[in-house]
Amino acid sequence: MVEQNSTTDGDDLIFTEAELTALALAADPNGPIDDDAVTVAEFLGQPGGLLPAWYMPSPMVRSGHPWRIPVVVAIVAAFVIIEAFGLCSTFGQLVPA
Repeated sequence: MVEQNSTTDGDDLIFTEAELTALALAADPNGPIDDDAVTVAEFLGQPGGLLPAWYMPSPMVRSGHPWRIPVVVAIVAAFVIIEAFGLCSTFGQLVPA
């Protein structure tokens, strides 16, 4: 495994990936939290919120062709109308249901 160096913010300490892994495995998950502990968002300088940005990123802007929405609406409307008249179009032929 390739060792990657990580530095702590403000300190000149350098930890290898193996050392960080050993520290994480040696930590007590049920232990008390220090009074001066900060969240990851605060440490990284990210704005607060209900979920961090890395957990649920913001949705992408919809970019596409403007013809897609009317085509999809027309297809859905056609199936709704077919069902409203009591017809079945399962196999491509309109037959009474």
